[in-house]
Amino acid sequence: MLNSARVDRPGRKELGRFLIDNKHMSPDWAPTFEAVDRAAFLPPVIWPWTMETRESHAVDQAADPDAWYAAVDRDEPIVTQWDDGEHIGTRPGRTPTSSSSGPSVNYRLFQDLAVEEGMEVLDVGTGTGETAGALYHRCARNRGHGAWRGRGRVTTIDVDGTISRQARERLCAAGLYPDVYVGDGAQGYPPNAPYDRILVTAGLRQSPGALVRQTRPGGIIVAPWGTPFSNADAVVRLVAKNGRASGHFTRPVEFMKLRAQRSPVRHDDYVPKDAMESAQVSTTDVPESEFITGRYTALNFALGLRVRNCVQAVADKRDGQRPVWFYGSGEPTSSWACVMFRDGAPAKVWQGGPRRLWEEVESAYGWWVRQGKPQQHRFGLTVGPEGQAAWLDDPANAWTV
Repeated sequence: MLNSARVDRPGRKELGRFLIDNKHMSPDWAPTFEAVDRAAFLPPVIWPWTMETRESHAVDQAADPDAWYAAVDRDEPIVTQWDDGEHIGTRPGRTPTSSSSGPSVNYRLFQDLAVEEGMEVLDVGTGTGETAGALYHRCARNRGHGAWRGRGRVTTIDVDGTISRQARERLCAAGLYPDVYVGDGAQGYPPNAPYDRILVTAGLRQSPGALVRQTRPGGIIVAPWGTPFSNADAVVRLVAKNGRASGHFTRPVEFMKLRAQRSPVRHDDYVPKDAMESAQVSTTDVPESEFITGRYTALNFALGLRVRNCVQAVADKRDGQRPVWFYGSGEPTSSWACVMFRDGAPAKVWQGGPRRLWEEVESAYGWWVRQGKPQQHRFGLTVGPEGQAAWLDDPANAWTV
């Protein structure tokens, strides 16, 4: 492992100023930013991820240390593992499965968490170990006197044993000592519960009921949460009370999903080869320009909340036409729909299976428009023994998701 220490890091100093100036990081977190260096938690070969192009390329610290540090000190995510660790070589793999989030994402999550010295904290999704290290620095350190008290404890858990081992080594090398465990983060870590704060740094798709049960009354859970409909997740801030937890979403975000909650869909499993011939055929007046709105928009998030067990797949546009597919997930009998948006003509719709998926989606779209096209922060989530429910503006306006 190469030495990550470097005295002259103008890029890191500029990153710290950027985080504070843009209110991604509050000034009271600056000592943690200074003490917990992202570079100390990254492997020698990294894959910086460009959000605009959805592409990455390898940067080797040994071959080009200047480029490596420049990538580390940018406010961008960095892939550190592909294909659940099966990937070898420096070319990008098929699917990124572990990463270092952009610093602005991490420090905004910390502010949502409102974590303070002396608290018991659970970090779900250890990854590189940087997040657990920052939480440990915040919780266990007496910032006024610079001594380690150990009153607050940070527990971190990851499903990948190799990732956990590497993170523990880097944390110890940095003088940071959270409890590191291997396991399914969705189940929390009961032996160290209850927790004052729980931070999840992997996308949730299912009810975090186990995490709610391990949170003290008045405690806070912060997590990226979404539905199978798309990757348009949002950060939710839940406050625990009487065996339940409820709170608003704060902003859009995209995280890798918990491994146990991934929802891959194969087109051929839902749409037989002759399906179009027997499908119900219709048209729709919903315009492509208003329906295809981008990765992080509120529409995709809202549609996922309103249409249960549905996955959307948007294809590229060719020759003035764009197909958008919908698959009914989690069903013994598959349902599907396809909307073909066409320039200068109404979109054509095909639907098959017991559900009329496009009619459900079209109805949800109309509801979102009638509500004033609400953004993510107007929605909320309540988690209880019966499962999870979403709501708009007030928990009284809830429906099951």
